[in-house]
Amino acid sequence: MDAEISKVLKGRYCNSLTSYSRWLTREVAIGDVPMGGTNPIRIQSMTTTDTMDTIGTVEQTIRMVEAGCEYVRITAPSIKEANNLAVIKSELRKRGYSVPLVADIHFTPNAAEVAARIVEKVRINPGNYADKKKFDQLNYTPAEYEAELGRIYQKFSPLVKVCKEYGTAMRIGTNHGSLSDRIMSQYGDTPRGMVESAMEFIRMCEDLNFYNLVISMKSSNPQVMVQAYRLLVETMVAEGMNYPLHLGVTEAGDGEDGRIKSALGIGTLLEDGLGDTVRVSLTEEPEAEAPVAIDLVNRYVERAASKSATAIPFIVTDNLIPDGFSPYEYQKRHSYEANAFIGGHMVPRVVLDLSKSNLKDPAILADAGYLYSPVLDKYNMADQSVDFVYLADELSSFNFPANLKQLYNYATWQTLANKVNCHPVYSLNEYVNAASRCPSLNLVRVNLCDLDSDDFSRLQPDNSLVFVLEATSEHGMAEQREFFFKLLSFGLESPVIIKRSYDFDQADRATATERLQLYAATDLGGLLVDGFGDGIWIDAPAVNAKNITSTAFGILQATRSRISKTEYISCPSCGRTLFDLMETTQMIRSRTSHLKGLKIGIMGCIVNGPGEMADADYGYVGSGPGKITLYRGKEVVKKNVNTASALDELIDIIRQDGNWVDEQ
Repeated sequence: MDAEISKVLKGRYCNSLTSYSRWLTREVAIGDVPMGGTNPIRIQSMTTTDTMDTIGTVEQTIRMVEAGCEYVRITAPSIKEANNLAVIKSELRKRGYSVPLVADIHFTPNAAEVAARIVEKVRINPGNYADKKKFDQLNYTPAEYEAELGRIYQKFSPLVKVCKEYGTAMRIGTNHGSLSDRIMSQYGDTPRGMVESAMEFIRMCEDLNFYNLVISMKSSNPQVMVQAYRLLVETMVAEGMNYPLHLGVTEAGDGEDGRIKSALGIGTLLEDGLGDTVRVSLTEEPEAEAPVAIDLVNRYVERAASKSATAIPFIVTDNLIPDGFSPYEYQKRHSYEANAFIGGHMVPRVVLDLSKSNLKDPAILADAGYLYSPVLDKYNMADQSVDFVYLADELSSFNFPANLKQLYNYATWQTLANKVNCHPVYSLNEYVNAASRCPSLNLVRVNLCDLDSDDFSRLQPDNSLVFVLEATSEHGMAEQREFFFKLLSFGLESPVIIKRSYDFDQADRATATERLQLYAATDLGGLLVDGFGDGIWIDAPAVNAKNITSTAFGILQATRSRISKTEYISCPSCGRTLFDLMETTQMIRSRTSHLKGLKIGIMGCIVNGPGEMADADYGYVGSGPGKITLYRGKEVVKKNVNTASALDELIDIIRQDGNWVDEQ
C-alpha cells in the first residue's frame, strides 16, 4: 500500500478493536431474506450439479436449505443455463421452497442480463466480466485508463439497469486469482488491487443510482483475504459507503484443512464485527458447508446478546493501533530469540499438554509427533512434531527425546534432580518473587490485566523470559491483540506463546474436534496473520492430543508461518466442474501428501482465470470432458492431457523440477 492511502486510513477498519460490535451496513433486499443492517449473519452455499439437470439441482438445493442455507447460488456459464434457472426456480416453488437464488456469472454479460430477470441476486466477478487476463503488463496514461473505465461502463450498465428494473440484488465478487491485467498493471497483485477492482464497479453502480449491492474479496490465501476486506471497509467508509460483506475463503480444500483455512479468514473478520453473510467453500458436498458456517457464525450470535454487541455505524471507539503496525500488510512482531529456540526468526513453536496422559508409556509421545521404537529404543520425528510438552506436576518414568522440551509448574520444576531440557512455568507473581530461575528459558503466564499490575511493574525481562499469554474474556482474540499492541508501545520484545482454552462437551468428541478446528483457527490464526505470536498452546480436554497437535500445525500451515505438509488449493466444485473434485483431490493427495511445503491447486475449471494458479506451485485443472491442463504456477505446461494419465504427468513435472522426493 502506498504511504498516502496508509496515512488516510490509519488502520481503522472496524468499530472497535477491544469490544465486539457488528459494523452496521446497508440493508439489501434479496427475495424475502434481507441481508445487512441488523439482520442475522446469513448462511449460503453453491450447487455442484449441472445447471441443465433441473431435478438434480432442485433436489440438491433442497438438501442445502435443509442443512441451513438461506441463499443458494447456481452457476450460469451461458444463456442456456441462465434460462434454465427459471425452470429450477419454478420447480422449487412448486415444492414449497422460496429460498432466494443467486446466479453465478463469469465472462458472459448476456447470461447475467437473462439471469437477473429470473433470480433474486446475480454475482459478477469484476476481473473477468469485461476484461481479459493474459498476464500482460499494460501501461496507461490517465486519459487511457479513464477510457478503459468508460468501455467497462458501457458493457456493465445494461446489467445494472436490468437489476434496477427487476429488483435484483448484485454481488460484486472480487477474486484474488482473477484480477484483470488492467488492475494488476495499475495496483499489482495486492489487497489494494482487489479493493480497487470492486470499487470501480461500485462507483459505476452508484452513478446509475443502484445500491442493492453486496461485496466480497475472496482469496485462497486467508492472509490476503483478511487484509483485502479490511482495506475494503476503510475505503468504502472514506467514500460514504457501507455495503454488506459476503465472507469466504475460496478454494479452501476439504476436511480439517478446509475448515481451518476457512475459519482463519472468515472468523478473523467476524471477530471484528465484519460480515453479513458467510459461505464456507469446501471440496465436499455443498450441504456439508452450511453446518460449518453456522458453527462459525453462532459464536457471534451468542456474543451479540450482550449489551455492548449491538450493530452500530462505523465509529472508531478506540485508537489502540500502535505506530509501525498495519492491518493491511504482514510484518512479524520483532522478538528476541530465547535460548536460540523460540522467538526472533524461529518458526512458531507448539506446546502440547500431556499432563493427564499415561507418563509410564513412551508410546504416548506419538500424539506429539514422536514415534517410539521399542526394538531400537529410539524416537523418529514426524513432520508435525511439537516442541514442548507440558507435564504440570506429573513426572514421567521414561526418557524424552533430546529435542523435545518438557515444561513443569515452577514448584515441581524446582524439585527435579535433572533439569536438562526441562523448564519452569510460573505465574507472574511466582516469577517476580522466584528464588531460582532457569538460566535458559522461563515461561510466565500472563493476561492483559497483568500489564497494569504491581507485579508487572517489578518485572525485569531478560533473554530467558517467554510470556504465555492467556485470555480471560469471551472476546479473547481482541483481548490478546491488545496485549500485543501494548507490548509494542512498551518496546518489550519478549517472545509470546498464545494460549487458548476450550471447554467443550467431552461426551461428543467428534463435534468437539471440529469446533476446536474452527474456534482455534479464528482465535490463534487471527493473531498470527498479523504477525503476533512466537508459539501456540491449545488446551482442550475434550479433544484427544493427536487432534490438538494436528489442529495446531494446521493453523500454522494456513497462516503460512510454519509449513509441515503439502497444501491443497482445491475448489468446492460447481456446475462448471469437469471431473469429480472430491475423488480427484483424494487421489492426488494419496500420491503427493508427503511433498512437504508444495502447494498444489486442483480446479474443476479455470473460470476465475489462470491467476487461480498463481498461489500454487503446480496446478491440475479441468479443461474439457476427460481432459486436464497442468500448470507450473500460472504457466501452462501441458494442455488437454487425458485424465487417466494426468496425475502421472503432473508428478513427472514435479520430478523434472527437482521437487519430488520418494515417500519414506
